[in-house]
Amino acid sequence: MKKTILFICVHNSARSQMAEGLVNSLYADRFEAVSGGTMATRVHPGAIKAMAEIGIDISGHHSKSIDVFEGRRFDYVVMVCDEKQTDCPFFPGGKDYIHHAFDDPAACTGTDEEVLACFRKARDEIRAWIEETLIKS
Repeated sequence: MKKTILFICVHNSARSQMAEGLVNSLYADRFEAVSGGTMATRVHPGAIKAMAEIGIDISGHHSKSIDVFEGRRFDYVVMVCDEKQTDCPFFPGGKDYIHHAFDDPAACTGTDEEVLACFRKARDEIRAWIEETLIKS
C-alpha cells in the first residue's frame, strides 16, 4: 500500500507544488502526494518552468487550501515553509509530522533568469531532501 504525503506551505504556489510533482512523478510506485496551503493562490510560473526542465509537468496543478483535505489521514504531513514563515500551516491529520525549511523561490527578485535560478535551486534542494529523507523511510 502506498504511503500518503501532504506537502504544505502558505500559498501552495511553489515549494509544496514542486514536492508533490517530484514525488508523484518519480516515486508513484511507493507514494501518493498532494499539496495545499492556507491562502491558495496560483501555481507560480517559475515552478512550472523549473519542473518542466527536468521533464515533470505540473502545469495542470492548481493551488488549493488544506481545507479540501479535512477529515483525511496522511502518513506524512510535511511543512516546507522557510524559517521566516511564522504562519506555516498545520494540518491535524498526520501520522508523522516533518518540518523542513526551504527558501521561498517566489520571494526572489531580479531578472527572469535570476528568479528562475531560485526555482531551480529550490527544486533541486527539495528533490535531494525527498531522496535522502522520505524515500529511505
